[in-house]
Amino acid sequence: MNVEMVMQELEALGKERTKKIYVSNGAHEPLFGVAIGDMKPIAKKIKINQPLAEQLYNTGNYDAMYFAGIIADPKAMTEADFERWMDAAYFYMLSDFVVAVTLAETDIAQEVADKWIASGEELRMSAGWSCYCWLLGNRQDGEFSESKIANMLEIVRNTIHDSPERTKYAMNSFIYTVGVSYMPLHDKAVETAMAVGPVEVKRDKKKGSFLQASENIQKGVDRGQLGFKRKHVRC
Repeated sequence: MNVEMVMQELEALGKERTKKIYVSNGAHEPLFGVAIGDMKPIAKKIKINQPLAEQLYNTGNYDAMYFAGIIADPKAMTEADFERWMDAAYFYMLSDFVVAVTLAETDIAQEVADKWIASGEELRMSAGWSCYCWLLGNRQDGEFSESKIANMLEIVRNTIHDSPERTKYAMNSFIYTVGVSYMPLHDKAVETAMAVGPVEVKRDKKKGSFLQASENIQKGVDRGQLGFKRKHVRC
Protein backbone atom coordinates (compact mmCIF):
# COMPACT_ATOMS: atom_id res chain seq x y z
CA MET A 1 0.00 0.00 0.00
CA ASN A 2 1.18 3.52 -0.72
CA VAL A 3 0.52 6.72 1.21
CA GLU A 4 -2.50 7.74 -0.92
CA MET A 5 -4.19 4.35 -0.41
CA VAL A 6 -3.67 4.49 3.36
CA MET A 7 -5.01 8.05 3.51
CA GLN A 8 -8.13 6.95 1.60
CA GLU A 9 -8.71 4.04 3.98
CA LEU A 10 -8.23 6.24 7.03
CA GLU A 11 -10.58 8.89 5.66
CA ALA A 12 -13.26 6.25 5.09
CA LEU A 13 -12.97 5.23 8.77
CA GLY A 14 -13.27 8.78 10.14
CA LYS A 15 -16.21 9.64 12.40
CA GLU A 16 -17.34 13.14 13.30
CA ARG A 17 -17.86 12.21 16.96
CA THR A 18 -14.33 10.82 17.28
CA LYS A 19 -12.97 13.88 15.49
CA LYS A 20 -14.66 16.17 18.04
CA ILE A 21 -13.12 14.20 20.92
CA TYR A 22 -9.64 14.51 19.40
CA VAL A 23 -10.11 18.24 18.75
CA SER A 24 -11.27 18.77 22.35
CA ASN A 25 -7.96 17.20 23.45
CA GLY A 26 -5.85 19.47 21.26
CA ALA A 27 -5.85 17.98 17.74
CA HIS A 28 -6.42 20.31 14.82
CA GLU A 29 -7.06 20.01 11.09
CA PRO A 30 -6.21 18.06 9.07
CA LEU A 31 -7.67 14.97 10.74
CA PHE A 32 -10.40 12.39 10.02
CA GLY A 33 -11.33 11.15 13.51
CA VAL A 34 -10.39 7.47 13.29
CA ALA A 35 -10.73 5.28 16.39
CA ILE A 36 -7.45 3.52 17.25
CA GLY A 37 -9.07 0.07 17.15
CA ASP A 38 -10.30 0.73 13.61
CA MET A 39 -6.71 1.25 12.45
CA LYS A 40 -5.58 -2.24 13.41
CA PRO A 41 -6.90 -4.13 10.35
CA ILE A 42 -4.96 -1.77 8.04
CA ALA A 43 -1.86 -2.14 10.22
CA LYS A 44 -2.14 -5.95 9.96
CA LYS A 45 -2.04 -5.70 6.17
CA ILE A 46 0.96 -3.37 6.13
CA LYS A 47 2.88 -4.70 9.17
CA ILE A 48 6.10 -2.70 9.76
CA ASN A 49 7.03 -0.20 7.06
CA GLN A 50 9.31 2.68 8.07
CA PRO A 51 9.40 4.52 4.70
CA LEU A 52 5.58 4.55 4.59
CA ALA A 53 5.45 5.59 8.27
CA GLU A 54 7.67 8.58 7.46
CA GLN A 55 5.46 9.64 4.56
CA LEU A 56 2.31 9.37 6.68
CA TYR A 57 3.85 11.25 9.61
CA ASN A 58 4.92 14.04 7.26
CA THR A 59 1.32 14.62 6.10
CA GLY A 60 0.59 16.52 9.32
CA ASN A 61 -2.77 14.71 9.45
CA TYR A 62 -3.32 13.60 13.06
CA ASP A 63 -4.78 10.17 12.19
CA ALA A 64 -2.01 9.49 9.67
CA MET A 65 0.63 10.55 12.21
CA TYR A 66 -0.84 8.22 14.83
CA PHE A 67 -1.00 5.37 12.32
CA ALA A 68 2.64 6.07 11.41
CA GLY A 69 3.57 5.22 15.00
CA ILE A 70 1.81 1.84 14.72
CA ILE A 71 3.68 0.75 11.57
CA ALA A 72 7.02 2.45 12.32
CA ASP A 73 10.20 0.42 12.76
CA PRO A 74 11.66 1.96 15.96
CA LYS A 75 15.01 0.21 15.53
CA ALA A 76 15.43 1.84 12.11
CA MET A 77 15.00 5.29 13.64
CA THR A 78 17.90 7.43 14.80
CA GLU A 79 17.93 10.09 17.51
CA ALA A 80 17.66 12.71 14.76
CA ASP A 81 14.51 10.97 13.45
CA PHE A 82 12.91 11.09 16.89
CA GLU A 83 13.83 14.76 17.28
CA ARG A 84 12.19 15.45 13.92
CA TRP A 85 9.06 13.55 14.95
CA MET A 86 8.94 15.50 18.22
CA ASP A 87 9.26 18.79 16.35
CA ALA A 88 6.05 17.93 14.47
CA ALA A 89 4.21 16.54 17.56
CA TYR A 90 2.03 19.54 18.30
CA PHE A 91 0.02 18.14 21.24
CA TYR A 92 0.30 15.45 23.88
CA MET A 93 -1.51 12.63 22.03
CA LEU A 94 1.34 12.74 19.50
CA SER A 95 4.24 13.47 21.85
CA ASP A 96 3.25 10.93 24.55
CA PHE A 97 1.29 8.26 22.65
CA VAL A 98 3.11 8.20 19.32
CA VAL A 99 6.66 9.51 19.68
CA ALA A 100 7.35 8.41 23.27
CA VAL A 101 5.80 4.97 22.68
CA THR A 102 7.86 4.39 19.53
CA LEU A 103 11.02 5.60 21.28
CA ALA A 104 10.36 3.15 24.14
CA GLU A 105 11.04 0.24 21.77
CA THR A 106 14.61 1.37 21.01
CA ASP A 107 18.01 0.94 22.65
CA ILE A 108 18.46 4.73 22.81
CA ALA A 109 15.19 5.31 24.70
CA GLN A 110 16.61 6.36 28.08
CA GLU A 111 19.34 8.51 26.55
CA VAL A 112 16.89 10.47 24.35
CA ALA A 113 14.19 10.67 27.05
CA ASP A 114 16.76 12.10 29.51
CA LYS A 115 17.56 14.91 27.07
CA TRP A 116 13.88 15.67 26.56
CA ILE A 117 13.22 15.76 30.33
CA ALA A 118 16.05 18.27 30.72
CA SER A 119 14.93 20.38 27.72
CA GLY A 120 12.53 22.71 29.54
CA GLU A 121 10.02 22.35 26.66
CA GLU A 122 6.56 21.22 27.78
CA LEU A 123 5.88 18.49 25.22
CA ARG A 124 9.46 17.21 25.08
CA MET A 125 9.48 16.95 28.88
CA SER A 126 6.10 15.24 28.79
CA ALA A 127 7.32 12.78 26.14
CA GLY A 128 10.48 12.07 28.14
CA TRP A 129 8.63 11.23 31.35
CA SER A 130 6.01 9.28 29.37
CA CYS A 131 8.72 7.26 27.66
CA TYR A 132 9.96 6.12 31.08
CA CYS A 133 6.39 5.10 31.96
CA TRP A 134 6.23 2.93 28.83
CA LEU A 135 9.70 1.50 29.58
CA LEU A 136 9.05 0.73 33.26
CA GLY A 137 5.72 -0.87 32.41
CA ASN A 138 7.32 -3.20 29.87
CA ARG A 139 10.99 -3.96 30.61
CA GLN A 140 12.38 -6.01 33.46
CA ASP A 141 13.40 -4.12 36.61
CA GLY A 142 17.04 -5.14 36.13
CA GLU A 143 17.30 -3.00 32.99
CA PHE A 144 17.15 0.19 35.05
CA SER A 145 19.53 1.89 37.46
CA GLU A 146 17.75 2.00 40.81
CA SER A 147 19.69 5.10 41.88
CA LYS A 148 18.76 6.88 38.64
CA ILE A 149 15.03 6.14 39.02
CA ALA A 150 15.22 7.18 42.69
CA ASN A 151 16.83 10.47 41.64
CA MET A 152 14.06 10.99 39.07
CA LEU A 153 11.46 10.55 41.81
CA GLU A 154 13.26 13.29 43.76
CA ILE A 155 13.16 15.58 40.70
CA VAL A 156 9.41 15.00 40.38
CA ARG A 157 8.89 15.61 44.09
CA ASN A 158 10.74 18.94 43.93
CA THR A 159 9.48 20.31 40.59
CA ILE A 160 6.09 18.85 39.64
CA HIS A 161 3.98 21.69 41.06
CA ASP A 162 5.94 24.28 39.05
CA SER A 163 6.18 22.30 35.82
CA PRO A 164 4.19 22.97 32.60
CA GLU A 165 0.65 21.57 32.66
CA ARG A 166 1.14 18.63 30.28
CA THR A 167 4.43 17.72 31.93
CA LYS A 168 2.60 17.46 35.27
CA TYR A 169 0.41 14.67 33.85
CA ALA A 170 3.44 12.69 32.68
CA MET A 171 5.35 13.23 35.95
CA ASN A 172 2.32 12.11 37.94
CA SER A 173 2.10 8.99 35.73
CA PHE A 174 5.80 8.39 36.38
CA ILE A 175 5.25 8.26 40.16
CA TYR A 176 2.34 5.86 39.64
CA THR A 177 4.28 3.65 37.20
CA VAL A 178 7.30 3.36 39.50
CA GLY A 179 4.90 2.53 42.36
CA VAL A 180 3.17 -0.24 40.46
CA SER A 181 5.66 -1.57 37.90
CA TYR A 182 9.13 -1.02 39.40
CA MET A 183 9.28 -3.07 42.57
CA PRO A 184 12.68 -1.93 43.96
CA LEU A 185 11.26 1.57 44.54
CA HIS A 186 7.60 0.85 45.31
CA ASP A 187 7.91 2.27 48.84
CA LYS A 188 9.80 5.35 47.68
CA ALA A 189 7.17 6.01 44.99
CA VAL A 190 4.40 5.80 47.63
CA GLU A 191 6.35 8.17 49.89
CA THR A 192 6.91 10.56 46.94
CA ALA A 193 3.22 10.46 46.01
CA MET A 194 2.23 11.32 49.60
CA ALA A 195 4.78 14.16 49.76
CA VAL A 196 3.61 15.60 46.44
CA GLY A 197 -0.09 15.40 47.33
CA PRO A 198 -2.76 16.54 44.86
CA VAL A 199 -1.36 18.17 41.70
CA GLU A 200 -3.52 20.84 40.11
CA VAL A 201 -3.58 20.90 36.31
CA LYS A 202 -5.21 23.70 34.35
CA ARG A 203 -6.71 23.07 30.92
CA ASP A 204 -7.66 25.53 28.18
CA LYS A 205 -11.34 26.45 28.32
CA LYS A 206 -11.98 23.55 30.69
CA LYS A 207 -12.25 23.22 34.42
CA GLY A 208 -8.94 22.42 36.11
CA SER A 209 -8.51 19.08 37.82
CA PHE A 210 -6.35 17.42 40.46
CA LEU A 211 -4.09 14.41 39.97
CA GLN A 212 -3.38 12.13 42.92
CA ALA A 213 -0.74 9.45 42.32
CA SER A 214 -1.08 8.00 45.84
CA GLU A 215 -4.73 7.04 45.27
CA ASN A 216 -3.94 5.42 41.93
CA ILE A 217 -1.03 3.42 43.35
CA GLN A 218 -3.32 2.17 46.13
CA LYS A 219 -5.91 1.13 43.54
CA GLY A 220 -3.16 -0.81 41.74
CA VAL A 221 -2.22 -2.52 45.02
CA ASP A 222 -5.88 -3.37 45.71
CA ARG A 223 -6.24 -4.92 42.24
CA GLY A 224 -3.14 -7.05 42.75
CA GLN A 225 -1.26 -5.25 39.96
CA LEU A 226 2.08 -4.79 41.72
CA GLY A 227 4.89 -5.84 39.41
CA PHE A 228 2.68 -5.41 36.33
CA LYS A 229 4.52 -5.51 32.97
CA ARG A 230 2.79 -5.25 29.62
CA LYS A 231 3.95 -7.61 26.85
CA HIS A 232 3.99 -4.97 24.14
CA VAL A 233 4.51 -1.24 24.31
CA ARG A 234 2.71 -0.33 21.09
CA CYS A 235 -0.86 -1.35 20.41
